[in-house]
Amino acid sequence: MNSIKKLIKLTVIPTSLGLSIIGSLPKVGIAESPIAGKFQNWQISQNFVPPNRKAPSTTAGGGSRGDFCNLGSKETLTPLIPPNKLGLTFAERPTFYWFVPQIPVQNAHFSLLDEKGIVYSTTFRLPNQPGIVGFTLPAKAPSLKVGKQYRWYMAIACSSEETEKEASVDGWVERIQPTRALSKQLASTNPKQLSQVYAKAGIWHEALHTLVQQRLINPSDRTVMANWQVFLESVGLKNLVPQLLTSTTTQSQ
Repeated sequence: MNSIKKLIKLTVIPTSLGLSIIGSLPKVGIAESPIAGKFQNWQISQNFVPPNRKAPSTTAGGGSRGDFCNLGSKETLTPLIPPNKLGLTFAERPTFYWFVPQIPVQNAHFSLLDEKGIVYSTTFRLPNQPGIVGFTLPAKAPSLKVGKQYRWYMAIACSSEETEKEASVDGWVERIQPTRALSKQLASTNPKQLSQVYAKAGIWHEALHTLVQQRLINPSDRTVMANWQVFLESVGLKNLVPQLLTSTTTQSQ
């Protein structure tokens, strides 16, 4: 698509790299918006603490939050990423998330790029209803290398007739290795508190993945819902708190 050609021309300042892993997401919604004030502070240490890193400088911009076709709706295509657009991960093949509003097309295009160009590119099918969509890099995609930085790009055509016009968003992913101390802490942490450890350590993909899994397992748990709310609000995504989690495929079309 048109935006991919622009991204290939990026000037990247190298750093490190990363991603995380998740499967397809069953549909689940929030019955009611949790009220964080009802919980004690020790119960909700879920604020995301951004790492001391910035996304690399580029010579060309991509899509950003709020960039979407004119569909007569106030809802926009929105990536679930930190404000600086850089997500850290420990995984070789992470899952990426976006809120996708009601749209007339069924497919989305995803590309992963490094400083040389496109590393992986595919098209995946979107669900029939608006919500938060997860796309996991499949096994056939190259694994992310530690110490290398990648830019991802996701685009949706505005309509099946006008494929040249599209909504697009982009961000960065960096895979890193956990420190010995963090590995030890994660191994000894109660599964219900793993998302808090990841969030405090600034590991975006794992923190988000763990919260999604907690929501799927315990959709009515008030503490889980409050943690979800606090986490998203801490990165400026308050408007996505009540949105559904919708399933999607990772297979190319």
